[in-house]
Amino acid sequence: MPATAPVSLFESDDFSRSQAETIVADTLKGAEDGELFVEKRQTESLVWDDGKLKSASFDESQGFGLRAVRGETAAYAHATDLSIAALRRAAEVCRTVATGGAVSHAVAPERTNRKLYSDANPSAAMGFSEKIALLQKVDAYARSLDPRVKQVSVSMSADWQAVEILRGDGSRYRDVRPLARFNVAVVSSDGKEQGQGHHGLGGRGEPLSYFTDDIWMAATQEALRQSLVSLEARPAPAGEMDVLLGPGWPGILLHEAVGHGLEGDFHRKKTSVFTGMLGSRVASKGVTIVDDGTLPDRRGSITIDDEGTPSNCTTLIEDGILVGLMQDRMNARLMGVAPTGNGRRQSHAHAPMPRMTNTYMLSGDRHPEEIQRSIKRGLFAKSFGGGQVDITSGKFVFSCTEAYLIEDGRITMPVKGATLIGAGADALTRISMVGNDMALDSGIGTCGKQGQGVPVGVGQPSLRIDRLTVGGTAA
Repeated sequence: MPATAPVSLFESDDFSRSQAETIVADTLKGAEDGELFVEKRQTESLVWDDGKLKSASFDESQGFGLRAVRGETAAYAHATDLSIAALRRAAEVCRTVATGGAVSHAVAPERTNRKLYSDANPSAAMGFSEKIALLQKVDAYARSLDPRVKQVSVSMSADWQAVEILRGDGSRYRDVRPLARFNVAVVSSDGKEQGQGHHGLGGRGEPLSYFTDDIWMAATQEALRQSLVSLEARPAPAGEMDVLLGPGWPGILLHEAVGHGLEGDFHRKKTSVFTGMLGSRVASKGVTIVDDGTLPDRRGSITIDDEGTPSNCTTLIEDGILVGLMQDRMNARLMGVAPTGNGRRQSHAHAPMPRMTNTYMLSGDRHPEEIQRSIKRGLFAKSFGGGQVDITSGKFVFSCTEAYLIEDGRITMPVKGATLIGAGADALTRISMVGNDMALDSGIGTCGKQGQGVPVGVGQPSLRIDRLTVGGTAA
């Protein structure tokens, strides 16, 4: 498969573009909306663990998904066989909703000449032996930094996706999407306790830019730093306290506890905690949150979404007021608003739905040290691991992977076992100070919804949240 555009997804007489266009036009003439989504993909993953190559995989896949939408009903059929025969069978399924009287056809998405990332295939950027040598080098470097290092795990992965979207009116949209990822994890021990740390990075930029010596060395040093900090950590106290969230990756809390509740399908179905609150205050003054798929090279960015709509920067909350939602085409049409370029799908085997891209809070006017000094007794949550969120209520539980006590405005002892417990809508109103240090995460986020995973980005400045419940393990 060629590594640069233009990429032809209709390469044989058995799957010609002209024949596909005819079938799509005939299938969708009785539908309000719909498309043929064609995809070819390459994925690769290598994991070096405990001094040896633990796993290596390479996969090529292809397929299409055909969708017809009428009212609130959608029919979707997909296949891995790129052939006209398979497309005709899919069309029979989709015609079950594309029947009846005359319909008003949805207007096709606008086109864009914008290009947010390279076409380069990350898998082809380095040879297999070069990749193995790099993994070994990272492993050796991590072990050379400190005698307490006991185990090192290094991984790299690549994803290269070429898509073409055909609509019933004959319009066509193309995109080629690269994605690279690098991660290093370190386990250390002082003979009594074990510490763990990890750091990852990635995005859609030039693949080799994620694997330079300075990049992987810095990532390894950060993983080791976290691991050694966790060796010193003591059990976290429990109770209600003021919390300082660090910039960057802690934005995952907002993504999960708030972001999903601002996706259009949950609002249309009235299952979001924010249902009916457009135009109302939902957060403290100074809180502005956007979803921006237009940032060059970022992991969550998309030139066009999986329906052909150009990505957008959508303001969701402005100075505490709920002003916007993330929309795909179907929910936008049913709600009488414009799509925002958030119709995303995991692959050709999945129908699109409203999904986040890069969701983050804008900077405020407070210096992070000023926020820290304002806290008499509290918790500094620098990084998060796993969490659980109920979309309907917005209630969340998040585990801190790196946290510290704040005493009299000073960061003191590292603690372990701390969890943040609350509800997204309530937490937004408890934000009392917003830092001037907004940062995006390093390019590691994957968002799950209804069984589909898509790459995303998160970010925020330092935040003070008052009187948040902290779960701890201290006796």
